Amino acid sequence: MALTDWGIVSRSMSGRRFSTGVTVASVAVAVALMTLLVSMKTSGRQAFERGTGNAQMLISREPGPLASVLNSMFYADVPGNDIPWADFERLRASYPFAWAVPTAFGDSYRGLPVMATTREFFTEFQPAPNEPFVVREGRLFEDNFELVIGAEAARRTSLRVGSVINVFHGAPRSPDAHVHNEFDYTVVGILAPTGSAHDRALFSDLESSWVLHAHDRRVDELGRDITTTVADLIDADRRITAVYASIGRRTAALTQVLSSLRRDPEWTVAQPADTVRGLFRIVSGVDQILVAMAAAVLVSSGVSIMLALYNSMEQRRKQVAVLRVLGASRWRVSNLVLTESAAIGLMGGAIGVLLGIALGVVVSGVLEARLGLVVRPRLPIDGYLAMVLATVALSMAAGVAPAVLAYRTAVVRHLRPIG
Repeated sequence: MALTDWGIVSRSMSGRRFSTGVTVASVAVAVALMTLLVSMKTSGRQAFERGTGNAQMLISREPGPLASVLNSMFYADVPGNDIPWADFERLRASYPFAWAVPTAFGDSYRGLPVMATTREFFTEFQPAPNEPFVVREGRLFEDNFELVIGAEAARRTSLRVGSVINVFHGAPRSPDAHVHNEFDYTVVGILAPTGSAHDRALFSDLESSWVLHAHDRRVDELGRDITTTVADLIDADRRITAVYASIGRRTAALTQVLSSLRRDPEWTVAQPADTVRGLFRIVSGVDQILVAMAAAVLVSSGVSIMLALYNSMEQRRKQVAVLRVLGASRWRVSNLVLTESAAIGLMGGAIGVLLGIALGVVVSGVLEARLGLVVRPRLPIDGYLAMVLATVALSMAAGVAPAVLAYRTAVVRHLRPIG
């Protein structure tokens, strides 16, 4: 029975199972890392851009636009500079906003941000363009101390419509953090997933937040056995941390408003989408370094293929000589080595792509759980195919030196008579 070229290659590989397995594994790890990094690069940027939505401006008194966007749209940290309500009203009256939504972020619940705002946050602001908020269960808040919670917040806390909770004043790890046991919040609505950081937030009305902070002030002034209501609020209690705003489709007016606000030292104005793009330009150098490192690992796996085949050729010279005696040409023998290297690259590339997809699922789950960002690292089918084909090409290039060694194997020198 004639032995085909593939039969010869498969027997050669099965005869060196450990060496072949380690080489295939090294290629798979390199391909998985490259697949994950390339797919995450685009998907991560899209996930961050979703959170900025249709807000053309984010106005605050933060030190800079980037801090403003990260703190007030992605809840990275509690904003440091408040805006008196009177200043917000003057701001809203001074510019032709299509809508301007005040927000106040300073409280938390089980490590999740509690954002105080108005109902316009859900009706005017869209977490992604043309994708408004949708109430999955219950309704929006209509009274003080009512909560609407994001889909991720509901999943992580197991809260349901009707649940009653107490929120933290300040971030959980801040030195002045404490639970407001005096005020019970009731969950009245749960939002559908938006694929943005807002999914992990809890939302209340502004007056409730003001009452919480006013209560702390009044306790310091009057003692602990007091009750605080909206009627006890003073101007100093009515504060916000940022304003989501839009001019609508009036491009010329947007340019004028941005120019005017940027000249005013009282305000920090950010264009959220542009700020996120700027952030990714900053970190693009890191992306390139990571991709270069993955490429280096991939090249090193190609070197390991070359070494594995080269060393095996030193031990298989007699086998090559026998094939030559049986009629195999020099080119056929060298092609067998190239076929073996291509097979190793094909197996490593295919396994690596599958492993990269699995790692992407794990990473996206972690990002969704911790940041509320829905990142779906994926490439088009031709992208995965190109990754495998590139790995096969690299493996065949690594097999050139062993193939040349097989080509030059002398029959007479390596076939000696027995006895």
